[in-house]
Amino acid sequence: MRIFGVTGWKNAGKTGLMERLVADITARGFSVSTLKHAHHSFDVDQPGKDSHRHRAAGATEVLLVSGHRWALMHELRGRNEPPLEMLLAKLAPVDLVLIEGYKSERHPKIEAWRAAAGHGLIAPDDPTIRAVASDTVLPDLQVPRFDLDDTAAIAQFVLAQVGLTHVGLAGAPARTTRA
Repeated sequence: MRIFGVTGWKNAGKTGLMERLVADITARGFSVSTLKHAHHSFDVDQPGKDSHRHRAAGATEVLLVSGHRWALMHELRGRNEPPLEMLLAKLAPVDLVLIEGYKSERHPKIEAWRAAAGHGLIAPDDPTIRAVASDTVLPDLQVPRFDLDDTAAIAQFVLAQVGLTHVGLAGAPARTTRA
């Protein structure tokens, strides 16, 4: 499975870049899934709903299914967060998995960086960062730098990095430029 990450500090533009990359890369005919790491507690369920009641009763996993989607909720119940490799193995086959976060993992990444966020660059000390997407010019970078809003160029870079240049999993010819 081909994977590529988008990393950076809080308020650096990671989620917006992820959203734009998914739209651009899928428009080129490739299938994309995403995996996002959250540093805080979150819940996709709602109190009072049957699935929430199942979890509250002690179920380790609840699989919620409709005619439009399904979602598997897994309660860790005090166990450690699973490793990235285990989570990736749970995904259905696609052309590319984009991973948001996971700064310390060893997969290739692009760093999103905004001057206003007030954090230093991660790239100089992390060989897994293959490029930086920023809102300002950054002198002396040892990796390519893209404008944070140049989604097409960033998408082309990511696809080249993972070796996707021809046809997506769905069989549609992949476009190399945006219309």
